[in-house]
Amino acid sequence: MSQKPLGSSGIRDGDKEAQKRAQDLLRKGSLVGIPTETVYGLAADACNGQAVARIFEVKGRPQFNPLICHVDGLELAQKLGVFDERAMALAKKFWPGSLSIVVPKTADCPVSDLVSAGLDTIAIRCPNSAFTRDLIASMGMPLAAPSANPSGKLSPTVASAVRDAFSTDQVPLVVDMGPCKMGLESTIVYCVEGQPVTILRHGAVLMEDLEAVLGENTVRKHQPDINDENAPRAPGMLASHYAPDSKLVLWDEDQPQAQETDTVLTFAAQPVTGMERALNTLDLSLTGDMAEAAANLFSMLRQLDELQPKRIIVVPPPAHGLGVAIVDRLRRAAAPRNT
Repeated sequence: MSQKPLGSSGIRDGDKEAQKRAQDLLRKGSLVGIPTETVYGLAADACNGQAVARIFEVKGRPQFNPLICHVDGLELAQKLGVFDERAMALAKKFWPGSLSIVVPKTADCPVSDLVSAGLDTIAIRCPNSAFTRDLIASMGMPLAAPSANPSGKLSPTVASAVRDAFSTDQVPLVVDMGPCKMGLESTIVYCVEGQPVTILRHGAVLMEDLEAVLGENTVRKHQPDINDENAPRAPGMLASHYAPDSKLVLWDEDQPQAQETDTVLTFAAQPVTGMERALNTLDLSLTGDMAEAAANLFSMLRQLDELQPKRIIVVPPPAHGLGVAIVDRLRRAAAPRNT
């Protein structure tokens, strides 16, 4: 029997039963449908890589694009990202509200690399939902929460749309706070010191609203160029993807043997010829668990890249389920680069 969403019969902001159930599920690594003023979000503990991987799996996303990290206010936000004067001014003006700000990650940012798709920036938003902010505050950690819809489908503005889209095995709880007030996804701005403030995705906060805070002619619209590897990257955009500095090679049995100057990344303990003499070898998931592999992907690539090998040889997982997104990212990282 299908489980009904909690809240359709009268939950209000700050409801303790809903908050306790949501908190328990999120701490266990489950997904929860949460209300915001923009659209309903599909939330996971942003610091739990396997829980974040579950978002991509459940939504059916074929690529690991960056996700927005939701916080309860500036104090938590500044533990995740570096806010220059412009980013601080925008946060103070529009939070809580419908503005997501892309800033550099802090050196000790606790958020899973999967949230930022391995990039050195992170998109942060403080939603205008007292329930969701209270939930984040009670957990003491941010939530990764893209729109709660299957990939390519319309974003949900009522809880019933979330419940209809996912089984209770996929999303055990949907917190129903009624229709979203905005019904439009957040505006995303790129705000990194030394670079222009740039709108990456248009939404409820307009360019003129931003320039009313920062001054005229201080904000630009992003002109997407899929070949621009230095372009700002954020949720909702087709972007260039993380690639290590070292050459990445996808291994098959026809590849040359691993050498002393190589590092090796395997999957499910599949051997690479010559791997015993490599600089270092890591395994995405010894048991072949796709969620574990997705959670480890960026951090393990970074560990191997830091050794400055001649090549990083990677054994890709099978291209099914989350494996499709993992292989897509690996292929992009292995593609020839513009010089």
